[in-house]
Amino acid sequence: MAKKRVDAGNVAPNLDLWQFPGGRLCLASASERRVTLLRQVGLDPEVWPAHIDESVAPLEEPVAYVARMALSKARAVRDVRRDRVVLGADTAVVLDREILGKPAGSEEAASMLARLAGKDHRVLTAVAVCGGNRPEERVRVVSTLVRFKNLTKQEISAYVATGEPLDKAGAYGIQGVGAFLVTHMEGSYSGVVGLPIFETLELLRNFGLTFSGPE
Repeated sequence: MAKKRVDAGNVAPNLDLWQFPGGRLCLASASERRVTLLRQVGLDPEVWPAHIDESVAPLEEPVAYVARMALSKARAVRDVRRDRVVLGADTAVVLDREILGKPAGSEEAASMLARLAGKDHRVLTAVAVCGGNRPEERVRVVSTLVRFKNLTKQEISAYVATGEPLDKAGAYGIQGVGAFLVTHMEGSYSGVVGLPIFETLELLRNFGLTFSGPE
């Protein structure tokens, strides 16, 4: 169920560089990282968090899961704001086909980081767009390969102590202190942060978004 709009944080928007039919875009997420990414390219969305059941279904594949989550979030807000185009997104860290969610505490965060150390994993981010009094729904999933450095127990403990891993899928944030963990990446950096910008803008163009530049 969607709740009413909340403050997106203290990030100042850039110039309004885009034309969008029907007014501002609605973002079905409370993630400040996603708001920041959109504002960096000149979009200033309304923020309407969608609160849905995020449980993984039995035998559900990671790609299907993130696509379902992103679309469910977008639909929840669309049902409240049918006049607006709504953007939903979901990100999952996947190791050997297992989805690593947000750790329940410091011990689980340390365990996740130890499992990821020295290995490749995938970060999947799904983007879904619907609404604007239009019948169509569009979803795209972006996969990025990320490789971690080998980590000592001291490094893991020190990183967990920063508190950063505790609200992040996979127990790390590439846009923060966790950048030191990553030795190699193939794919979308912004997708790992939480919103693949190129693919997002491509989907929004199907709903009438055009780049106009500063007036």
